[in-house]
Amino acid sequence: MSQATAFEAHKHFLATVTPSGNTVVERATLALLRDFPSVSPHFSRSPVFGATDPYPDAYDWTHMLRAAELLGHARPGVVVWNGSKGGSVGIAVERELRTRLEASAKCPATTSLFATVEALGLLGAKRLAFVTPYGDAYQAKVEKNFAEIGFATVARENSRMADNLSYASVPLAEIRAMARKAAAAKPDAILGWCTNYPSAWVAGEIEAETGIPFLDATTIVLWQALKMLGVDPTPAARDWGRVFAL
Repeated sequence: MSQATAFEAHKHFLATVTPSGNTVVERATLALLRDFPSVSPHFSRSPVFGATDPYPDAYDWTHMLRAAELLGHARPGVVVWNGSKGGSVGIAVERELRTRLEASAKCPATTSLFATVEALGLLGAKRLAFVTPYGDAYQAKVEKNFAEIGFATVARENSRMADNLSYASVPLAEIRAMARKAAAAKPDAILGWCTNYPSAWVAGEIEAETGIPFLDATTIVLWQALKMLGVDPTPAARDWGRVFAL
């Protein structure tokens, strides 16, 4: 496909708000959407960086909603929060976020957490193994919130990092090793939970090795967003995990 043909193929605008310290979301989105020439991705950022979160139990609503408002000027079909903070703030705050994003961008919205919950439901998965870069305290908070919406943690492999910029630096070989250890607990699904963590690039490989579905927080929201745009996500199953074929 020529560049001119690719440009003219764009029929859907996908808007993404992502943390300011994130270096994975755009790369994963652009790589995955190569299989979807009708979808044009557009990005904005909200301040999330360093080791200290000034809003540990909520969102920075001012900057988050301003980012969505600016994306809304392009009249996207869907706006997504491609961030995994929903796992630590809980489902009630995430519902509020979705409502506010829709109002700001003036289009349907979703988040990594909502996409994950839907996918796990379709898989019938209740027992999870987490693979994350987080420290123990933050990891425990995530597991508690997942438990409150019906998902039990049967294994975890976390790298005990604190600075969110560093999450993207975890080598793929290390993520593979962590996922293999987590798979030993025979979970219903393995969850790479952090959108600044490059677990998406090992999802298909780990699934092939273990037979266990591997969901990545960064790409799972793209699966749901594609469906919301009326685009069949199945072509991504080859490289990004079986969830795209659900």
